[in-house]
Amino acid sequence: MQNYQLVLCYEGSRYRGWQKQGNTDNTIQARMEVILSRLLGQPVELAASGRTDAGVHARRQVCSFRAETALSCGELLASLRALLPADIGALSLTPAPPRFHARLSCTGKTYVYRIWNSDAPNVFRRRCMLQLPNELDLDAMRAAASLLTGRHDFSAFCSAKRMKKSPVRELSQVQIAREGEELRLIFTGDGFLYNMVRILTGTLLEVGGGTRDAQSMPRLLESRDRALAGPTAPAHGLTLWDVYYDGEEKRREALSSLDSAGEYC
Repeated sequence: MQNYQLVLCYEGSRYRGWQKQGNTDNTIQARMEVILSRLLGQPVELAASGRTDAGVHARRQVCSFRAETALSCGELLASLRALLPADIGALSLTPAPPRFHARLSCTGKTYVYRIWNSDAPNVFRRRCMLQLPNELDLDAMRAAASLLTGRHDFSAFCSAKRMKKSPVRELSQVQIAREGEELRLIFTGDGFLYNMVRILTGTLLEVGGGTRDAQSMPRLLESRDRALAGPTAPAHGLTLWDVYYDGEEKRREALSSLDSAGEYC
């Protein structure tokens, strides 16, 4: 049985997130498994690098699955693309090593939270950006971000009331990049807790708006108290930007400004 790596992109506005659920089939995983099982004539279980929440998008979501088929990767990819809805794209399909697992083999991820920081309307990108007209102090936000990087217990930035695994994560980089009216908060780390990026964003926006002191980040981390952190930013501004394996994040230049790839939405 062959192991495969499938790379997807999706606009998550109308889905209930990545993970399949018992009370709905309107998730990315459920839709993908139905289509792949039909194409391959066998049950297919699809693993992903991580579970994006309802309304969150992905520029590069890496998946893995096992199947027996005489179809080449090119043939299967073409058939898959013909059946996918317009808001889910299959970017690539390749054979994977036997022990590769999209989630367990993942060594890092980059998430980008996009903000249209203007009172002018942006109707064409409203589904993938938070519109926030308020003026923001970017220097204060960058100062706060620098205090959040490193290896910490991020319990204060997690919505889960109970965690089976350690809340300690390595946040290697937080960048705040602006070009024109668009602001991006770019988070790279070895893993992220439930709602962690959206809570980090909500907290940094409070700093930018002047309602929270940038120097309070160490105390907030030490508190491990979710109630003391900022609000959970809306889902539609968040995109899973990239996923890394075997130290790839060290070989790729971190995103620091808007680029042509950003025009996807």
